[in-house]
Amino acid sequence: MNKLVIGNILYRPVRSAISVLAVAIEVIMILSIVAVMVGQVQGAANQTSGIGADIMVRPPNASNFSGLSDAAVPAKIAPQVLARLPHVAAASPVIAKLNTTGSVQTIFGIDYPSYNALRPFIFLSGGLPTGPDDALVDDLYARSHHAQVGQTLQILGHDFRISGIVEHGKGSRIFLPIHTLGVLNGTPDNASIFYIRTDNPKNQQTVIDEIQHTPGMSTYQVQTLAEWMSMMTPEHLPGFTIALNVVIAIAVIVGFLVIFQSMYTAVMERTREIGILKSLGASQLYVVNLFLREAILVAIAGVVVGILATQGLKLFMDARFPTMTFLLTTHWRIYGAVIALIGSIFGALYPAWKAARKDPIDALAYE
Repeated sequence: MNKLVIGNILYRPVRSAISVLAVAIEVIMILSIVAVMVGQVQGAANQTSGIGADIMVRPPNASNFSGLSDAAVPAKIAPQVLARLPHVAAASPVIAKLNTTGSVQTIFGIDYPSYNALRPFIFLSGGLPTGPDDALVDDLYARSHHAQVGQTLQILGHDFRISGIVEHGKGSRIFLPIHTLGVLNGTPDNASIFYIRTDNPKNQQTVIDEIQHTPGMSTYQVQTLAEWMSMMTPEHLPGFTIALNVVIAIAVIVGFLVIFQSMYTAVMERTREIGILKSLGASQLYVVNLFLREAILVAIAGVVVGILATQGLKLFMDARFPTMTFLLTTHWRIYGAVIALIGSIFGALYPAWKAARKDPIDALAYE
């Protein structure tokens, strides 16, 4: 039977190639959309984890995503209140500004000494900012934008000089002086989030309790970085899982229809062949098995091509867009393969059943 299945596939190479390509596109659609969507969430979490903080303090109206909010609270809370609490080793005010000019990116306005105290920057070239118009960028931003030390960078209509290029993973791609960004944002001397490093991870809950009992800060959102990162999953983001499922459903429908059309056409073309098989004693189950095996073999070939093509797409994305996290996991490779195989099987069921139901006398007389 396997020889017959392979012979049928090779006998019509163009149609078989189109079917394989359709399944491959289905797999590419699933994996690439998931890689981009989940990658952005995971990338934001990875960026924040590299800041070096143990606790984040946000205003009551702050968003869960990267602490984005209006810079509506005084930045002096960090040195005058938070840094003076017991078990606090460093406290830094930050403005997290979402910039949509050119491309969507989060810009950090930082107080360099206190932010560097959380976890020191690793400079790859250049050095410390020395003035209010100096900026730091990470290596991924520099590579994707061909940026160099000394180059002028325009942000929010203001020119900044790149004073240094640092290793990525410090919360943002671009770092500006907090006061300068505050002035451009219309909120000078304010901050949108505070990062705290404790003297010992065991004292995190103690510090949280102290902050919540500090006069004027009882309504602030205070949580550990570990708690925040546990929330940065698709399941906790409104509408994320729904959008993901819609995309996957569309990909499954595309694969289902192509396999259905391919196998239905095969049944029409092989009417006489089916009649010969049944006249030789082939049962209905044998005929169904024959067509399902062909569909599964085509689907497996499509899955392999799709996974390899997506891996090639990942290499391209990593080289062309290094700031974008294209997360291609083994879990989703397997999940995408299973979805494509199941869709192909269902697409072949009706054509296989129709072939098995053909009367051998009518099939032999078919022209």
